[in-house]
Amino acid sequence: MTVASPSSRRRPRSLQEASLLEAPELLLRKVRGLSSNRTLTWLACVPIALMGLGLFNLSAHAAELPELNAAFLANNLWLLVATILVIFMNAGFAMVEAGMCRQKNAVNILAKNLFVFALAVTAYWFVGYSLMYGDPVAAGVLYFNGLFFDPTVTPELIAEGGLVPSVDFLFQAAFAGTAATIVSGLVAERVKFGEFVIFALVLTAVIYPISGSWQWNGGWLSELGFIDFAGSSIVHSVGAWAGLVGAMLLGPRIGKFVNGKAQAIPGHNMSIATLGALILWIGWYGFNPGSELAMDQYVPFLAVTTTLGAAGGAIAATIVSTTTSGKPDLTMIINGTLAGLVSVTAGCGNLTLVGSWVAGAVGGIIVVFAVSALDASGIDDPVGAFSVHGVCGVWGTLVIGLWGVDGMDPGAAGIGLLNGGGISQLGTQALGCGAYAIWTLVTCWIAWSVIGAIFGGIRVTESEEVEGLDIGEHGMEAYPDFASAK
Repeated sequence: MTVASPSSRRRPRSLQEASLLEAPELLLRKVRGLSSNRTLTWLACVPIALMGLGLFNLSAHAAELPELNAAFLANNLWLLVATILVIFMNAGFAMVEAGMCRQKNAVNILAKNLFVFALAVTAYWFVGYSLMYGDPVAAGVLYFNGLFFDPTVTPELIAEGGLVPSVDFLFQAAFAGTAATIVSGLVAERVKFGEFVIFALVLTAVIYPISGSWQWNGGWLSELGFIDFAGSSIVHSVGAWAGLVGAMLLGPRIGKFVNGKAQAIPGHNMSIATLGALILWIGWYGFNPGSELAMDQYVPFLAVTTTLGAAGGAIAATIVSTTTSGKPDLTMIINGTLAGLVSVTAGCGNLTLVGSWVAGAVGGIIVVFAVSALDASGIDDPVGAFSVHGVCGVWGTLVIGLWGVDGMDPGAAGIGLLNGGGISQLGTQALGCGAYAIWTLVTCWIAWSVIGAIFGGIRVTESEEVEGLDIGEHGMEAYPDFASAK
């Protein structure tokens, strides 16, 4: 039997006939201009050239920068991990909101939560980061340092174990995305998709960064001694106040209030809502411990205070909801857990372990009554976002002035009214809460109103709302193989 030489073998004519080794060459030959062996040879040199260029640049930078030390590597690796956890919280927000709302709006809710993060990162990269962490324009109030940010890594930064600018940007951008995502829950099931994303751009590019600079860039609140370690007010209450304005301008969903009495509109999937709550709990370990901005001895302590706050909130909300309604309400267990997390976000570095659990427990109690109070006021908040992030965001900020301590070291002195610190810190915390509320309410009312005036309102039509935003806004359904439950 004669064996055919390689040159005499029939070349495959289609990808279906080709082997794994033959397929790449066949695919390249299908592209016009890549039919000759010489062209393919030169093309093969491209990745080699790019790799060589990358190694050259790396070597050039390595010659300029000192040897990477353990502190530098640990700090930046930890912050990158924390950033990923915070970004993953977007999945939790999407699941909680979609699960607690109706099936006919699931696609719309998922689309908002996914797309808003892409918008937030882009807006924050373009100008938001500069407004929040730039150079003083009006000292204490307004900062700016040009568009985009400088990713340069300096020898001093490495020697001091500092954060790479790119990693710091990603972490801060994830926080900006969280503020925008909170808004989505308050305006769910009735806001226009396009108008919502425009508002999210304004919020993350301008409104949130300016107010954040007041504390986290040495602004006027920081100078006064205001404390908000990871953003109970700066992130959570700002997002909640922004959403509250939108909810008030939109009005309640059709059927929410009958003869002035609030009607329950059950969510369609409590399984994914519960999973979303657990994802948020996990993500909070990036939110709070990550805000230490270093991998040091305090990170585990921050993780514990975060956990105890969540536990206290879940337990208290369950007890209160069972007492008031006769049976444990899963939605309240979910919101109680999240309320506890929000309640320790500002003070996770300034509360004892006992103080953290109690702060979370009080938050769990507050959220149950806040949901009822909001319904009684005629404001429709489909998922309880304002009660969780707004009311408990304020509570989490104020609690530092009640029984906060001066740091995370054992035996730290009390700075709160109830543990020997006097009333001064409580007054500063209250001032900060008020400042964030007023700033956000005014600027967001202007933003929502202008957007509505330009685009003919921010609410979908009555027919679209009745049919569901999945069809009206996106032309698809989340569960096309099942009968839609309106």
